[in-house]
Amino acid sequence: MEIKNIVVVGGGAAGFFCAIQIAEMHPDWHVTIVEKSSKLLSKVRVSGGGRCNVTHACPDVDQLIQKYPRGQRFLKKAFYQFATKQTIDWFAKNDVKLHTEKDGRMFPITNDSETIVACFMKKVNQYQIEILLNHEVVSVEKKEHTTNQFEIICSNKIVLQADQICFAVGGIVKAENFKWIETLGHHFIPSVPSLFTFNVIDKKITTLMGLAVEQASIQWQGEKFIEQGPLLITHWGISGPAAIKLSAWCARAMADANYEGNILINWVPFYNENSLRLEWMNFRQDSGRREMGSKNPFNLPQRLWHYLLTEAGITLQIKWADLKNTQQQILIQLLTRMSLSIKGKTTFKEEFVTCGGVDLAEIDAISMESKLLPGIHFAGEMMDVDGITGGFNFQHAWTSGWLAAQHMGA
Repeated sequence: MEIKNIVVVGGGAAGFFCAIQIAEMHPDWHVTIVEKSSKLLSKVRVSGGGRCNVTHACPDVDQLIQKYPRGQRFLKKAFYQFATKQTIDWFAKNDVKLHTEKDGRMFPITNDSETIVACFMKKVNQYQIEILLNHEVVSVEKKEHTTNQFEIICSNKIVLQADQICFAVGGIVKAENFKWIETLGHHFIPSVPSLFTFNVIDKKITTLMGLAVEQASIQWQGEKFIEQGPLLITHWGISGPAAIKLSAWCARAMADANYEGNILINWVPFYNENSLRLEWMNFRQDSGRREMGSKNPFNLPQRLWHYLLTEAGITLQIKWADLKNTQQQILIQLLTRMSLSIKGKTTFKEEFVTCGGVDLAEIDAISMESKLLPGIHFAGEMMDVDGITGGFNFQHAWTSGWLAAQHMGA
């Protein structure tokens, strides 16, 4: 049987998974992982606070694709071939058991990302997959009438020969650094951050740093998307799962606005402004002679409740029955539609995700192969696909890496 040279560009989750799948099918093939930096599996190591959020307990494909702001239609075909169940089974077969937390996120039972890293490195060693660090690809050429289809030139002048290539580069992928992708005929959509937190201009709210609210909703003013879940107040602004999910849906709009605008927070998402106004009379009747500072009917953290009262011009000692209508209206609006001006964002080391990459119209969703140049494949963040926080981006990495490998090794 012919022995092929397979090169996977990118030493992250998708790249490793792809290389391992090919080597499992063809242990005699020469498989090489090329990484431009000196680090491997960076996002795997830091994901989930160092625990690695491997995937999400969402076996229904139609529900699963709803977690991807970009690439839903593209992923539907892919997930019917390899999705959550197949991911769980593959890791279990390789002695990595996963557990599910109440919000659906799945982690190794060790709660340690090094478990995933060790699993991958064991497979790399088992199949003698070559790893080349500090090799940045600067050019790819299609060769005619030669044994190998492609020639890869690296910045250190090293030249690699490949029968097939899978590009699985992640992070902020700048189009100017990937002109060689365009020389192959592909269009590259510029990358922008997709998961980040919001820096607020008015620093009064940051005096509540460290305070968490279990359920709140958040919206980028002018956009339809609203996310609900835990929110966290930090020393720079607003964070937490709800905020980070919102950043994924609004990534392009916020980048276009240079991360300046307003977010709207509803601290009591089981009410809107009108329904809370109707309910307010009952609060006043039930707590009429109680001081507002001591009686909080919403189970909000006390520091946040006092902050909202102060912002509404309400003293903590005032009785519920004595609250003036004008102050009541201000407080209701602060509770259900608090506006915070934003300027800038905060991302987290190598953990953040991007939107942008190779145009999906140019990639086959079944094989991850280029529609323009047979033998070229894509996986992970190299494509214009991204998910919200919760293990969805890793699931895309496993799925696309697996599919690319199946086709390359067919």
